[in-house]
Amino acid sequence: MAKNKNNDWKKRDGVVYSTSDNFEFDLNDGEEHETLPPQQQNLKVMLDKKSRGGKQVTLVEGFIGTDDDLKELGKMLKNKCGVGGSAKDGEILIQGDHREKVVTILQAAGYKAKRSGG
Repeated sequence: MAKNKNNDWKKRDGVVYSTSDNFEFDLNDGEEHETLPPQQQNLKVMLDKKSRGGKQVTLVEGFIGTDDDLKELGKMLKNKCGVGGSAKDGEILIQGDHREKVVTILQAAGYKAKRSGG
């Protein structure tokens, strides 16, 4: 049986069991968007230290696209900054204060990015 990566059992809210052999739960709930090209992305880069034990993180938000593309962008930023971080829920976290560097990297990659707040 072919594995469908969009058929994640953890996202099946309210579905308990189906006796149908051909049943496939449709996860088309509007959360996953088509990834916009970099020129159309409007990213905000800010410093955040709320609920992080006083540690600073550079937060990139405003990304519109698939989780895979978000993770790919996060991986590239972490690589270029030489630090750890995470990418989930439409946000990219980069450990430490790297706002200037992140904005420069994003703009060089064709994204519309600007510092905001902090």
